Amino acid sequence: MSTSKPQRSPSEIEDIILRKILYVTLADSATDPRVVYLEMTAAEILSEGKPLLLSRDLMERVLIDRLSGNNNFPSSSAAEPPFPYLIGCYRRAYDESKKIQSMKDKNLRSEMETVTRDARRLAVSYCRIHLANPELFGGSDDARKAKKRRNVSPLLPLIFSEVGSGSLDMFGGGGGSSGGVQSPPGFLDEFFKDSDFDNLDLILKELYEDLRSSVINVSVLGDFQPPLRALKYLVSLPVGAKSLVSHEWWVPRGAYMNGRAMELTSILGPFFHISALPDNTLFKSQPDVGQQCFSGASERRPADLLSSFSTIKNFMNILYSGLHDVLMILLKSTDTRECVLQFLSEVINANASRAHIQVDPVSCASSGMFCNLSAVMLRLCEPFLDPHFTKRDKIDPKYAFAGHRLKLSDLTALHASSEEVSEWIDKGNTAKANDAGNGNESRLLQSKEATSSSSSSQQNAKSTTKYTFICECFFMTARVLNLGLLKALSDFKHLSQDISRGEDNLATLKAMRDQAPSPQLELDITRMEKELELYSQEKLCHEAQILRDGDFIQRAISFYRLVIVWLVGLVGGFKMPLPSACPMEFSCMPEHFVEDAMELLIFASRIPKALDGVLLDDFMNFIIMFMASPEYIRNPYLRAKMVEVLNCWMPRSSGSSATSTLFEGHQLSLEYLVRNLLKLYVDIEFTGSHTQFYDKFNIRHNIAELLEYLWQVPSHRNAWRRIAKEEEKGVYLNFLNFLVNDSIFLLDESLNKILEIKQIEAEMSNTAEWEQRPAQERQDRTRLFHSQENIVRIDMKLANEDVTMLAFTSEEITAPFLLPEMVERVANMLNYFLLQLVGPQRKSLSLKDPEKYEFRPRQLLKQIVRIYVNLARGDSENIFPSAISSDGRSYNEQLFDAGADVLRRIGEDGRIIQEFMELGTKAKAAASEAMDAEAALGEIPDEFLDPIQCTLMRDPVILPSSKTTVDRAIIQRHLLSDNHDPFNRAHLTSDMLIPDIELKARIDEFVRTHQSKKRSSGEDSSNKERIQTTSSDMLID
Repeated sequence: MSTSKPQRSPSEIEDIILRKILYVTLADSATDPRVVYLEMTAAEILSEGKPLLLSRDLMERVLIDRLSGNNNFPSSSAAEPPFPYLIGCYRRAYDESKKIQSMKDKNLRSEMETVTRDARRLAVSYCRIHLANPELFGGSDDARKAKKRRNVSPLLPLIFSEVGSGSLDMFGGGGGSSGGVQSPPGFLDEFFKDSDFDNLDLILKELYEDLRSSVINVSVLGDFQPPLRALKYLVSLPVGAKSLVSHEWWVPRGAYMNGRAMELTSILGPFFHISALPDNTLFKSQPDVGQQCFSGASERRPADLLSSFSTIKNFMNILYSGLHDVLMILLKSTDTRECVLQFLSEVINANASRAHIQVDPVSCASSGMFCNLSAVMLRLCEPFLDPHFTKRDKIDPKYAFAGHRLKLSDLTALHASSEEVSEWIDKGNTAKANDAGNGNESRLLQSKEATSSSSSSQQNAKSTTKYTFICECFFMTARVLNLGLLKALSDFKHLSQDISRGEDNLATLKAMRDQAPSPQLELDITRMEKELELYSQEKLCHEAQILRDGDFIQRAISFYRLVIVWLVGLVGGFKMPLPSACPMEFSCMPEHFVEDAMELLIFASRIPKALDGVLLDDFMNFIIMFMASPEYIRNPYLRAKMVEVLNCWMPRSSGSSATSTLFEGHQLSLEYLVRNLLKLYVDIEFTGSHTQFYDKFNIRHNIAELLEYLWQVPSHRNAWRRIAKEEEKGVYLNFLNFLVNDSIFLLDESLNKILEIKQIEAEMSNTAEWEQRPAQERQDRTRLFHSQENIVRIDMKLANEDVTMLAFTSEEITAPFLLPEMVERVANMLNYFLLQLVGPQRKSLSLKDPEKYEFRPRQLLKQIVRIYVNLARGDSENIFPSAISSDGRSYNEQLFDAGADVLRRIGEDGRIIQEFMELGTKAKAAASEAMDAEAALGEIPDEFLDPIQCTLMRDPVILPSSKTTVDRAIIQRHLLSDNHDPFNRAHLTSDMLIPDIELKARIDEFVRTHQSKKRSSGEDSSNKERIQTTSSDMLID
C-alpha cells in the first residue's frame, strides 16, 4: 500500500535551498565532504530555542561562521579558500534561482526568490569584504602563503572570463585554485554596483596594479589582449574610472621621475609600451618581434614577410583601439577628463628631450610608447578632422604660450626669436593682469581659493583660462607626433643610412679579404654581418608598425592638413601676397608644426598608395605661400624642405599623374610657383649655417629638377618669361648669377677630382709597386679613391643640371644674360667650359668609364655651344663677342675652330655649327678691335682705372660708405653675390651707388681725344699660339 510523500513546509524548503547554496549543515548528517557541519553554531541556535533550520535570518550568521572557521571543522573540508567559496555560493544561488522558477505556488516561489537573491547579495558583499581585508577571515597558512606569493587579485580571472578568454601564465602560473574559475552570470555587475566607493577603491587599485604588472615587458606578440580588455571593462565602470585616476601611479611623482620612469611605473605606461619597435636592451620586450618575424629576412619568401607585416599591423591596431577606448571613456566623464589631460601633458613634458638628435633611453620613454600614443591621439582627433575642419575655430593660438599644461614657448618658433616670444608673452600676461585688476577682484580671490585646494597639476598651471578639449587635444597631438611618429620616421631614415653604409663597409672588407686574408678581417666581417642583421630586423619592425599601416599614415596626414589650414588662418587665409607684417601668433608658433608636416609628406610620398585619396591642395597652397617668405618662416632649411615635398609630387617622381593637377591646374601654382622657386634659389645662398656653402648645392639640386619640369609646362614657361622680364635686374638676375657661379665651381671641382682619380688609378694599375706599399697606405688610398669617385659623381650631376638649365632658358630668355653686369661673367664661364672640353688639357680628362661619373662630354659640349648660339641670336647690340674676347683666362680664337671640328664628328646640327663659327669670327674681330683701342689709349691714368679689376671705367660710381670710386658694371656684378662694400664690408645695394658725373666726363674726353689720334699700325695684333688641332685621340671622339 503506497503512502503519499509528506508535504515540506516553507521553512524546510528554505533550509534545503540554503544548505545547497552555502554547503553547510546544522545537523551532523552530511555525506558530501564539501558540506561543513557547523557544530558550535548549531549549539548556539539550540540554546536560543530555535529549530536547527537554515533561514534568511540566520544566513549571514552562518556565512560568517563558515568563513571564519570558528567551528573547528576538518581541514579537508576547509581547503576551499574564502573567495572561491563565496563565488561558489553565488553560482549555486544563481542555479537555485533558476530551479525555483518551476514552483507552482507563487507565494512560495516569491519567498524562495528572495532567499536566493539575499544569498547572492551576501556572497557579493563578503567577497568585497574579503578582498579589501584578506586577513579578516581565517584559512590555511598554505592558502595565505599562496596568495601572498602570487600577489594577484583572485577577482582578475573572473574579469578575464567576463571580457574574453586569455592565458593566466602571465601571472606566474595558472595552477592555483582560482585558475579555472568562471565568473557566475551577473556576479561582476553586482559586485561593482551599488557599493560605496571606499569599499571598492582598494580592490580596484589592486586590480589596476595587477593589470599593469601583467603587461610589463610584453611585446605586441605577447598575450596583452586579456589585460587590455580587462582594463577597458574596469574603466567603463564609474567607480573603476574614479579609482584609476585617483591611483598614486596614475601620474607617478618623485624627485627622480623622468620619461622612462613614468612609462615603467604608471598604470597606463606599460600598456603604451607594448610595441613591435625594438627598445633598449635594459627594457627589452618578449617575444622578440625582430627575431621571431624578421630573422634572416633576406632569405625569406616575400609572402612570409607580408604575413608578418599583416600580423603585426593587426595586433597593433587592436592595441590602438583598446587604448583609445580607455582614454575616450575617461575623457567623456567630466569627473575624470582633467586627470587624463594631466596624464598626457606630464608624459609629453617628461619626454621633451626625445626631440633631441641623440635620445637617452634611460631617461626617455621608448619609441614604441610614443608611436602608440601618436596613433591613439590621432584617433582622439578624428571628431574634428572632418574634410572642412568646421571646428578649427575652437583652437586658440594662445594655448601655445599660456603654459597651461604643455611647455611650448621654449621651442624654436617659426620666425620669432626666443627673446621676441618671451617679450610678446609678457605683454599678453601684463594686459591680462591689467584687465583682471579692473573689476575682477572677487574672481581672482575665488581663483586663489580654488588653486590652494587643487591638485598638484592645477597648482603648476600658469593660466586660469579655460581651453576647449579640441584645443588641448590639437596641441597635445602635434607635440606627441613630433616626439613619436616623426621621431620614429627619422630613426627609420637613419637606420636605412646605417644599413647602406654598413653594406658598403662589408663589401670593402670582403674585397680586402680577397686580396690579403687575415683572421682579424674574418672577425670584422662576422661582426659586421651580425650588426647588419640586427639593423635589418629593426628596420623591418619600423616598417611593419608604421609604414605598412596606411590608416595610421593617412590619419597623420589629415591631422597635419588641419595644422596647415589653421596656421594659414592666422595670416588671413589662402591668398597672396602675404601681409607685409607677420602676425605674432603665427611667428611664435613652434617650428616643428610645419617641419613635421613636410617630413611626413616626404615619407608618405615614397610609400606606394599612401597619398591615395588625400587632399593635397591645402599643402600645395601653403608651400607656395611660405617657401620664399623668410619674413614668415625664418629657417631656410625648412623652406627648402618644402621644395623637397614638391619634388616628390612631380608626376615623373611620384609615378602618378594625379599630382600633375597640383602643378598644371592650380591657381596659386601657376601664378607664384616659378617666382618663389627662383627667389628661394637665391635666398639659400646664405643660410647662416657653417655648412651653408655645401648645403646650397643639394637644395638647389631639388629646385633645379623642379624648374626643369615646370619649363616643360607651357603656362609655367610663360610665367617664367614674364618674371625674367619684370625682374630682369632683380631676383632673376641674382638667380642667373648664382646659377653661373655654381656651374663654374662644380665643373671645376669635378675636373680637378678626375685628375686625382686618374692618378690613384695609375698607382693601383702598377701592381708590383702597389703591393710593396704598406697595407695601411693602400687602404687609405683606396678609401680616398672611392671618396673622390662619389664627389665627382655628385658634383658632375649637379653641374650637368645647371648647364642644362642655362641651355633651355637661354633659348627663349637672353636679355638678362647680356646685361653689362652679367655678360662678361657668362662669357668667361662658357670659355672656361669650352677650353676644358676641347683645349690642350682635354686628354688628361679621358676616363675608362665616364658614364660612371655622370661625365658626358659630348652632351656637355653641345649644351655649351647651344648657349653660345642662343645668346648670339639675342645679342642685338653685338656686345657678346666683345665679352667673349675680353676673357684673358680662357679665350683663344682657336677654341672655336677646335670646337666646331668636334661638333661635326659627334653629329651636331650644321646650322648650329655655322652660327657658332660665325660667333667665333665676331669674337676674333672684337679682340682685334679691343687691342687697337687699347693701343690707341696708351697709358691710362690710374684715376680712370677701376680699383677692383684695373680696367678703364666706363660708368664710374662712388660707394657711399668707403667713398671709393669703381666701375658700375663691376660693382653691380659683385653685389649679385655679396651685398657689402668690398672695401669696408658696409651694407651696400645698387640703389645706393652715387654716379661720379665729373669723372665720367673726364674719362669720356680722354677716350675721345685718344681715339681721334688713332693710327693704323698694320701690325698683326695677335701673337697667341695656335691651338693644337683636334685628332682621333681627343677626349671627345
